[in-house]
Amino acid sequence: GNAAEFYKIFQLEIGEVYKNPSASKEERKRWQATLDKHLRKKMNLKPIMRMNGNFARKLMTKETVEAVCELIPSTERHEALRELMDLYLKMKPVWRSTCPAQECADSLCQYSFNSQRFAELLSTKFKYRYEGKITNYFHKT
Repeated sequence: GNAAEFYKIFQLEIGEVYKNPSASKEERKRWQATLDKHLRKKMNLKPIMRMNGNFARKLMTKETVEAVCELIPSTERHEALRELMDLYLKMKPVWRSTCPAQECADSLCQYSFNSQRFAELLSTKFKYRYEGKITNYFHKT
């Protein structure tokens, strides 16, 4: 789901994959360990084998992005991550709602713009993971 995707993006950002896409499996495991250790310390999030709803809900917050940004050297990447999570959180009420026109009309009005910007971010700032393969799935689940 989306939380698993963000978790993966966080790891790849820690490893600065946008600069070095050919990292070894060991390096990637180190990034995951770094992320897990930091999330445990900062957010009291304990790593789990299969992501459950409680973990996902805690992971998908602005606070988590701020904690992850502490591990990423580039301020430009901080901004991209913050914007990605911000857009995600703005769109979420629309697809979680049974009747978005009544329950979250403001979010619904902005939804098209936000989803286009979300896709644009994925295909530019995060193209190391999403180049040429962005689907509706990621921002609709």
